[in-house]
Amino acid sequence: MTALQVAPQLTPQPAPTHHSVDLEALFKQCFYKDYQTLLIGGADEPLYRPATSADMPHCLFYRADYFASALHEIAHWCIAGVERRQQEDWGYWYCPDGRSPEQQRAFEFVEVKPQAVEWMLSLAAGAPFRISSDNLLGSGNQVEEGDTFKSAVAAQVQRYRQGALPSRAQQFFLALSEHYGTADTLVESDYSLEALQGPSA
Repeated sequence: MTALQVAPQLTPQPAPTHHSVDLEALFKQCFYKDYQTLLIGGADEPLYRPATSADMPHCLFYRADYFASALHEIAHWCIAGVERRQQEDWGYWYCPDGRSPEQQRAFEFVEVKPQAVEWMLSLAAGAPFRISSDNLLGSGNQVEEGDTFKSAVAAQVQRYRQGALPSRAQQFFLALSEHYGTADTLVESDYSLEALQGPSA
């Protein structure tokens, strides 16, 4: 069995229920000892805030109690390097909805890998995944740009499937699969363009 393979289950399992607090507990179980980082819900907007002192944890905030928001922020954290994790919100400047085509391309460039990881984590949790280019008010050809972004995310997922996820993402992928009792979460057809749900916005 390869690093990303999940052991098959012999009997059908009921569909899992999804509560973001379960992700908080699982994230703490997987990562707090080594990374002193907590996943925290209830925020108006997602935010990563590094610790301001040695006795304080790093905090990864997600919106309200949204399961998908929590998975998205976890995906960002899982691929952020040491330097990024020392900066608030990874050191990225967030340009809000209404981006120009150039700004949107820059946004999507840094979102391809996190959304690919989020897609895989979502399937490991038995949860739906909806890709987001987060630019309803932007200018330009949203349909064409959205299709390009979808293709880039799907291609990145295939690279992860054929190679390996980043180490923390792989650890959480396996933890989610075990917790939610999912199986066959690496089936190629589950990660096709047709499998992506919803519009690119």
